[in-house]
Amino acid sequence: MITFLILLILIVFIAYNFLQHPKFGKAPSGERLTTIQNSPQYKNGKFENQHFTPDLAEGASFVGVLFEFFFKKVYRKIPTDLIPSVKTNLHELPIDQDILVWFGHSSYFIQLEGKRFLIDPVFSGNASPIPGTTKSFKGSDIYTVDDLPEIDYLLITHDHYDHLDYETILKLKPKTKKIITALGVGSHFEFWGFPPENIIEKDWYSTIVLDENLTIHTAPSRHFSGRSFKRCNTLWTSFVLETKDFKMYLGGDSGYDSHFAEIGEKYGPFDIALIDNGQYNEKWKYIHNMPEDVIKAMKDLKAKRVFPVHSSKFALSLHSWDEPLIRVTELNNLSENPISLITPMIGEAVELKNENQEFKQWWKGVR
Repeated sequence: MITFLILLILIVFIAYNFLQHPKFGKAPSGERLTTIQNSPQYKNGKFENQHFTPDLAEGASFVGVLFEFFFKKVYRKIPTDLIPSVKTNLHELPIDQDILVWFGHSSYFIQLEGKRFLIDPVFSGNASPIPGTTKSFKGSDIYTVDDLPEIDYLLITHDHYDHLDYETILKLKPKTKKIITALGVGSHFEFWGFPPENIIEKDWYSTIVLDENLTIHTAPSRHFSGRSFKRCNTLWTSFVLETKDFKMYLGGDSGYDSHFAEIGEKYGPFDIALIDNGQYNEKWKYIHNMPEDVIKAMKDLKAKRVFPVHSSKFALSLHSWDEPLIRVTELNNLSENPISLITPMIGEAVELKNENQEFKQWWKGVR
């Protein structure tokens, strides 16, 4: 009994000390917390989605999900080959070239109207606070922070580890001019040493005029947040990036709901929409789009072209690594009035205003 108690105390001590690491960020407080509490999205002591959103679907349980992940024999193909990629030199891109470069999962670089944007960067090779537990696929980490030019605007959709990576963010500090994110997320950045005047935090349906040619709007998504045991104390968001003649929807993580149609009506139609497509499962279908939902969302958003993201770098669900791209491509081809899909390799340059650019189904043949 004494031995058991000593072990228990030791485990608690180790866990407590681990949770003090700065990577877990800092909960909002002071004036930031007051602003949060005045948000229409903040109810019952936490942020809530527009409609009731359970973490797990009806009939599912956390115990059952954990059992499936760690004990049940579920076929889940993980790539043994290197993920195919090309490496665009971002330092040498002409500033007047409107372009997007994807880094895998939901991380990407945009150059538009002479400004450089970086969205949800994760370059540490890990999507978890525990080192080595959620490693990136071989070949998917061809970029580092050193490969990036100076960033005008760092956009963060929410504070999960596969979107807000502590190691990457620290290295980005000297290269980042401004941060734009959702309510509460700025608390992490301030804790990590970023000047408060460089952090812009907004509620849903806010507008940020960057200059006479560029505007950003924040919009809803259907998800959740949190970097430790406290959940939903920061907001999650999507972004609309707009110029005088071009619109992009930058979706972040989301399950399907009426917000896609609302955003389509308010801000659409979109020239390009980036939509969450990966790490899904029927058991958590309310917080991540199933492939069928992606097809509905792209129609709701009135998108001319769609880039399915949130795949091809990490295994955060039980599906095979290439299933999201296979399924969304098949479903789109079978749908009435298919929409042009943007499916580049990691690092491949996407010409934002070239509607005729073609992409290979690069995932085919990768073992």
